[in-house]
Amino acid sequence: MSGYDPSLITPKIYGDRRPVEGEIVALLNVTFDKRGLKLIDARSRAMLRGEIHELMITDEEAAAPGGGADRVSAVAFFEVEVGGVAIVEDEVFLGDEPLGRLAGFDLTHMPNHMNVLVRSLTLRSPPMRVGEKLTIRKPRP
Repeated sequence: MSGYDPSLITPKIYGDRRPVEGEIVALLNVTFDKRGLKLIDARSRAMLRGEIHELMITDEEAAAPGGGADRVSAVAFFEVEVGGVAIVEDEVFLGDEPLGRLAGFDLTHMPNHMNVLVRSLTLRSPPMRVGEKLTIRKPRP
């Protein structure tokens, strides 16, 4: 046993940080009612330049680290252009439009890619195109 308690790692332990910036590289259009997504306990993930991850959205307000989500839409893959640290409850933007708040991470497909789950108001995929910018940033006060 490592003695590591993920519940002690809250957003307030992090100081200033730059946003993670990416570009949409492929569009997806599939919605699940019983996806069974399992979110890892960790509240943060380093995202390295050049990595490609899957962007998913859920309307489940309770989706959080250590939990899961069933109602999920897979909407895109994105490539990280500017690496950084993404933390649960970060704001996620598609272009200039808010997409939602980061809910957590699922590692089902690792080491190929990570599922990045965003809590949104709807399961409907927002209008997007290949080449569009994605930003994950610290919430503004």
